[in-house]
Amino acid sequence: MDQSILVYSFTALAISLPCLYLALILLSPPPIITRPSEKTYRSRKSLKDPLNLPSLADVGSIDLSVIIPAYNETSRLPSMLETTLDHLNSAPIRQARTYELLIVDDGSKDDTSALALKLAQQHLDSDIRVVTLEKNLGKGGAVRHGMLHARGNRLLMVDADGASRFEDLELLWKKMDELGPKNEPTVVVGSRAHLVKTEAVVKRSVLRNILMYGLHTILRIVGVGHIRDTQCGFKLFSRRAAQQIFPVQHLATWIFDVELLLLAKQLGIPVAEVPVQWHEVAGSKLNVVKDSLQMLKDLLVLRANQLTGRWKVSPR
Repeated sequence: MDQSILVYSFTALAISLPCLYLALILLSPPPIITRPSEKTYRSRKSLKDPLNLPSLADVGSIDLSVIIPAYNETSRLPSMLETTLDHLNSAPIRQARTYELLIVDDGSKDDTSALALKLAQQHLDSDIRVVTLEKNLGKGGAVRHGMLHARGNRLLMVDADGASRFEDLELLWKKMDELGPKNEPTVVVGSRAHLVKTEAVVKRSVLRNILMYGLHTILRIVGVGHIRDTQCGFKLFSRRAAQQIFPVQHLATWIFDVELLLLAKQLGIPVAEVPVQWHEVAGSKLNVVKDSLQMLKDLLVLRANQLTGRWKVSPR
């Protein structure tokens, strides 16, 4: 009897493991494909004739690249861009730092690209580049695309809604100076964890807060519990860190932030968390229930691919 149970157990295992592996392959996202038109950008100097984008593999040529993923952002982008440029063009910052803004239109159905170019023409002293993706990839795909074609020695990803106070870039910058004074691979992330009991978070729906706490619990299980706020869209990467992380990023959906932090951990890249000011902005594209389920699926797929060795990373 015991021998029969053992035989059945081994048979079930022999059948289930290949099935699980096949399921993992089917559930994993396909490689992100970059189309020829997406390797170009437009700016106020080249409205009709797109120019070729540079590569992250190149040596950095400016101090800062600001990557702004944008999907149907005609209503929120103007004010966000205004506050961003007000800070970057303020006297002490402008004198000490060169910069570019890289707006990545993630296959928008509205006139996001046209509006971005119109805004670029209104700011003659700023280098604003607009990339238009042919199809919607997801926020993670848009961020990855911008990072892979940025020129900065430091690269900031920031949401187009302006929810994070842009002036807090200086807090991230200072922390990166401390972590990597010789431009070592480093990551500094903005954090809203200190706002958990404040009006900014309490005002959110009960369902959204429940899902937020559930996500944090899962994140502790998958290995990024040391970061209290993984989802804040305000993260600064040194160029050497970006060169190691973004070429091996697989997820293009909302949970891509977790993959970036897991990759940094696996690569031995130090990550610091800095409190920033944040406020809720109307017009979020996040569907709380649907996207939370998608996040859970993507987390499981991410960890399964890493544990089985399908998605590998190697420190350079």
